[in-house]
Formats: sequence, structure tokens, C-alpha cells
Amino acid sequence: MIDDDKKAAAVAAVAEVRDGMLVGLGTGSTAAFAIRTLGERVALGLQIRAVVTSEASGKLARELGIEILDFAAIAQVDLTIDGADEIDARCFAIKGAGGAMLREKIVAASSARMVVIADGSKRVDRIGAAKLPVEVLPFASAYVMRALTDTGAAPVIRHNYRTDQGNLVVDCHFATLEDPRATATTLAAIPGILGHGLFLDEVDAAYIATSGVVTRLERTGASD
Repeated sequence: MIDDDKKAAAVAAVAEVRDGMLVGLGTGSTAAFAIRTLGERVALGLQIRAVVTSEASGKLARELGIEILDFAAIAQVDLTIDGADEIDARCFAIKGAGGAMLREKIVAASSARMVVIADGSKRVDRIGAAKLPVEVLPFASAYVMRALTDTGAAPVIRHNYRTDQGNLVVDCHFATLEDPRATATTLAAIPGILGHGLFLDEVDAAYIATSGVVTRLERTGASD
């Protein structure tokens, strides 16, 4: 089952956590397995503190006895564990199905190491089939939708959804994603887009479980 694979990947990733670490906790169904696994280790005596990328993850972590710090006062995180919607051999990832990609990217950027956990269905030859979410300032919504349409993104505003910051999420459906870095540059240059789900430099490793077997993928330094 997919949930069994998500849990297996989470257990493998959480094994990297050591006493004294400040851990970043991602958002979404797969990240929740990591939070629960970490909570089990905390209950057994592991001494860590954490920051979270969403209110939902914070609620779950606190319920499990994990000490949560306000990220606004944190400049550096030791290890972040998060899920992904797609990941390829370059450790390029698409994230944001859970709507927290802006906070996730900020926490990832602050981290000495970021690992992704995923079931085998998320492993792809090259990212690009999954929808690519962008976080948009509501004030700029009409302009951003026009600008995205001009890029061929086929944008759709996520229905009845706001991020923890009160912003919109627009899901983009590119026909192809031949040059992820060029796409990331294009998106970043559109005023009103606050963040996007292309994670091209943040992921250091991934734990991917298929039928109960976990494989670890390490970034090779590829930059294409």
C-alpha cells in the first residue's frame, strides 16, 4: 500500500535525526508520517526542537510532544524532512499540492540538509507532469493569471483555498517542462507571484519506498 511506503520512507529519513538537532517539518500526507515517526522517537527520549511549514503540521507536532519554535526567530535549521509531488534523479522536485510551498522553500533554504520522502509513484524520469503550484498575492490575481497564461502555464486558481498567509494558490499545467530553471526564473520575475513549487537546489537527498523497499537518492551535483 502507498501509505505503507510513505511510512517506510519516513522512518528511513527520520533515522537521520540526532539529539540536539533543530528539525524542519514539512506539510502534507507524507510529511505527516515523518512527524508521527519523529514523535515516537521523542517519546522514547530523543531531544530535538522543530520548526513547521504550516499550521496543520504544527498542530500535529505539538499533539505528539514535539517542541515547536517560531521560525521567524530562526536563521538556520539542521535538517528538514518533507514530501514531494514529483522527484527525479537530479533531485529536482515539484512541491505544493498541500499549498505550503512558500514556507517549505524558506525553511528548506535555511537548512543545512533537506531530505524528501516519497512513495515510488512520485519518482519520475524528469519532473513536469505534475501541476506546478504558485502562491499569489490576491491583489495581483488578475494580472498574474494573465501573465501566466502568456507563458503557456494554463493556470487555474485553486478553488476555495487560501494559504496560511492568506494568499491564493494557482496551479499551472505546462505542456512540457523542458528547462525547469528557465521556468523558475520566469515565474520569479512576475510581480505578484510570491513563490512557486519548483525545488531545484534545495533537496539534498530523497528516501523513496516502493513495495516496502526504501532506496536513497543523493544529489549528484547536476545543474541542468
